[in-house]
Amino acid sequence: MGASSGFPIDLILFGMIAAFLVLRLRSILGRRTGFERPAQPYQPPPGPAAAAPVIDGHAEVPRPSGRPLPDAASPLGQTLARMRTVDAGFDPAAFLDGAEKAFRMIVTAFAAGDRATLRGLLADDTYLAFEQAIAGREAAGQTQISTIHDIHGATIESAELRGTIASITVRFVSDQTSLTKDKDGHPVTGADAVTEITDVWSFERDLSGRDPAWRLVSARSS
Repeated sequence: MGASSGFPIDLILFGMIAAFLVLRLRSILGRRTGFERPAQPYQPPPGPAAAAPVIDGHAEVPRPSGRPLPDAASPLGQTLARMRTVDAGFDPAAFLDGAEKAFRMIVTAFAAGDRATLRGLLADDTYLAFEQAIAGREAAGQTQISTIHDIHGATIESAELRGTIASITVRFVSDQTSLTKDKDGHPVTGADAVTEITDVWSFERDLSGRDPAWRLVSARSS
């Protein structure tokens, strides 16, 4: 039987080539372009730029606070009152609101390794300690998952005024999930169960300075 009477092989080859080109074109057109951030265990919530003050301690619109404040007649209350003599706009209730927001942002940013956010919220020495911890975690191929499920309390525990330098320590009681995993996804520290954690954080600010932001200078958990 002659070649002309058989099934045209060249048509089959052309058909296969055409199908390949169509599939290839569809894969290119359907591909996302530009930079895409890889999936991370925890993403920082939207908020102001890191350089913007987060804890400014000023209440622009008076509003009731659900948190207990120190008795005005107590030594702690009197220290807070002296802060107001240096900065007339200082308000303890507004400070606590800002401190709680900063607490959430810092916990989230540290877990995500978000140095840019941390830089605007921490004092220099504190940032260096946080950055070293993040770098060590990255070098080991570890990832951290930290989730704040609820904050039960945020109270001013102590305050100090040295000249115009104010320092306020806040006790946070929260329900958190905190877990560090190795590069293979195995737990290293922490647990995936919700745990009540008490954090004692100290914030500092020069009340006479133009920068209204309070920054974290020390932190410990129990």
